[in-house]
Amino acid sequence: MSATFWDHCAGVYDLAEIFNRGTLKEAERRVRELVPQWSSVLECAGGTGEFSLAAAERAGAVMCTDLSPVMLSRAEKKARRRKKDNISFSLRDLTALPEANGTYDIVIAANVLHLLPQPEYAIRELWRVTAPGGALILPTYLQGEANPLFRPLLTLWQRFGFRPYWKFTLGSYRAFLSKQGLPVQVSRVVGPLPIGFAVCQK
Repeated sequence: MSATFWDHCAGVYDLAEIFNRGTLKEAERRVRELVPQWSSVLECAGGTGEFSLAAAERAGAVMCTDLSPVMLSRAEKKARRRKKDNISFSLRDLTALPEANGTYDIVIAANVLHLLPQPEYAIRELWRVTAPGGALILPTYLQGEANPLFRPLLTLWQRFGFRPYWKFTLGSYRAFLSKQGLPVQVSRVVGPLPIGFAVCQK
């Protein structure tokens, strides 16, 4: 999915997320609890920055990245409003990161794997830059478990160009990550559009 789609929808992205806000807030809370004090954090496909902002509550430094400059601009404005000066911002392709192996204590890629035709390539790169003893955190929407009342909203998004490649359930998401050889634990964050909350400890 091109950055252009996300550039176009950046202005309404947070508004659309309201319909699943409780689920996202719980996922953000779990991320915040997993971030060690003063650690280094990378978030890929950070969107408007909510998971980076959650991580910044405890991290020493957070690098928030995305392929969409418009999304990143909104994330940066949020960080300024909330007075989070330990977040940096950079355009990045999560399948080709410039960092050396083991650069970050915590690596986060939230709600993006279902959008990638070959998410295994992204996972290998994210795992590569995760430090020994660190963790890769992969919260991902379980579209295969969406509440029937929520599905019309997904259909509406698709009319604007939203094209997920995968409609994971908790079981299929766990099986996919296990197939990548990752030491993974996956739990469900319940809600209208549930999230499979995956943590891979390195």
